[in-house]
Amino acid sequence: MVQIQVEHHPGGIEGLAVITPTMHMDARGYFMETFNRAEMRAEGLDREFVQDNQSKSSKAVLRGLHFQKQFPQAKLVKVYSGSAYDVVVDLRKGSPTYGSYYGLILDDVRNQMLFVPEGFAHGFLVLSDYAVFSYKVTDFWHPHDEGGLAWDDPELGIRWPLEMLGSSELLLSDKDRINPTLKELTASGFTGF
Repeated sequence: MVQIQVEHHPGGIEGLAVITPTMHMDARGYFMETFNRAEMRAEGLDREFVQDNQSKSSKAVLRGLHFQKQFPQAKLVKVYSGSAYDVVVDLRKGSPTYGSYYGLILDDVRNQMLFVPEGFAHGFLVLSDYAVFSYKVTDFWHPHDEGGLAWDDPELGIRWPLEMLGSSELLLSDKDRINPTLKELTASGFTGF
């Protein structure tokens, strides 16, 4: 029995996929498969994941937009507890959607996951009191290879749901406060993946 439903190319961006697992629920709770390589392969999402990462963040934390320059990673992202607005930006050289973004709310109710191929910047904004965020990656973290993109780049026009934060102020790392815009990134020599 197939355990996942897959929406390919959400937002018209080739390669992205929103994955909805089948939840088996009864009076005791629920069970679901969060990763099944055979089903992913059957959907054309065949990648070898080499590392699992997890973070816990408070409400209004915005992480991103991050990528690795020389060692790009495909990712399978999921929120296990709470909710977050997840965003990716296409940075693939020659892509018809280069510079376009896609965003969706990931939460512990629908339990959807987002498959992100190599060549995207990624970030998220925590909407609940806290969120436990997990992602599988296809390459290891290379600390000297980190890249970033400004979360509020006006040319990207990302519509972060800031109104959902109420009176909470955004919490960003020092690095994320100074990430360049796409125009600045291009001027520095970055031409995409």
